[in-house]
Amino acid sequence: MFEHLFSNSSFLTTSSSLSLRKGVIIGAGQVGLACAYSLLIQDCFDELILQDIAQDKTEGEVMDLMHGIPFISPTLVTAGTVADAGKNADIVIITAGASQKPGESRLSLVERNVTIFKNLIAEVVQHCPHAILLIVSNPVDIMTYVTLKLSGFPSHRVLGSGTVLDTARFRALLSQKLNLDARSIHAYIIGEHGDSELPVWSTVNVAGMKLCDGRPGSPNVDDPQLAEIFDQVKNAAYEIIQRKGYTSYAIGLAVTDIVKAILRNQRRIMTVSRFVDGLYGLPELCISLPTVVDRQGATQLINLSLNQTEQEQLNHSAQVLQNILGQLDL
Repeated sequence: MFEHLFSNSSFLTTSSSLSLRKGVIIGAGQVGLACAYSLLIQDCFDELILQDIAQDKTEGEVMDLMHGIPFISPTLVTAGTVADAGKNADIVIITAGASQKPGESRLSLVERNVTIFKNLIAEVVQHCPHAILLIVSNPVDIMTYVTLKLSGFPSHRVLGSGTVLDTARFRALLSQKLNLDARSIHAYIIGEHGDSELPVWSTVNVAGMKLCDGRPGSPNVDDPQLAEIFDQVKNAAYEIIQRKGYTSYAIGLAVTDIVKAILRNQRRIMTVSRFVDGLYGLPELCISLPTVVDRQGATQLINLSLNQTEQEQLNHSAQVLQNILGQLDL
């Protein structure tokens, strides 16, 4: 139709021979759309497919996103299914599932979301057999483990967003208290992405200087101000959900950071949720710990030196998850 615009009409099809970065987002709710928007404006994919049971709404969202493409790097955005990925999707991001209601814990979502995943993961395995699966649905540590078991994929190719967002919240609040750029603060939230998560105060540092190092003027790990910061981190989602009904923007940015670490082989250390069996004396489960994220997915676990209190808190967090896993029929 438009061949007269080009000196060589074959130009219209040459791009199909390139190695395209292809992603799928399953679940086009508030979180899925925040992920899609963030991924688009940061040029993460050449092709992005949005899948949701609400097809008409998803098509409308895709139209809205596509109308903004002239302002950013070109990306083909479509409303479809994992079957449209053609077995060569790089990453499948799963945000689908029941939403968290005000006052509801993430773990209370588990039964509803496991039922949804039993059908969903079989479809993903069939149509995207080589993809890395990135789980965002809550409770994310449980759903990451469920996905690993249902998919049969190698453990490094199944990871959850984990406490990447909690860690970002932690750094953001510390940056406000210290009046420093959050990117200059190294601090981790580990364990369950939920009420039993824990801050690793013993390793928090700025430019290599530990925050709690015993020097005059430095806080103790049980300082009330530090406890208040952690409480704000742990309760952040509840506070946001109470006010606006859901969280979306920050998790969209967190997912984008994980995707970039994978596609660009950055080998970044991130507190994603991944399979653990034996490290820190933990049982078989998926839990959030500092992990190298690269083109293979979640590869090497980092062995932090935890103090006795932190180890006990991590054991408790793992037990909370283990109690839930023990009730699942997988």
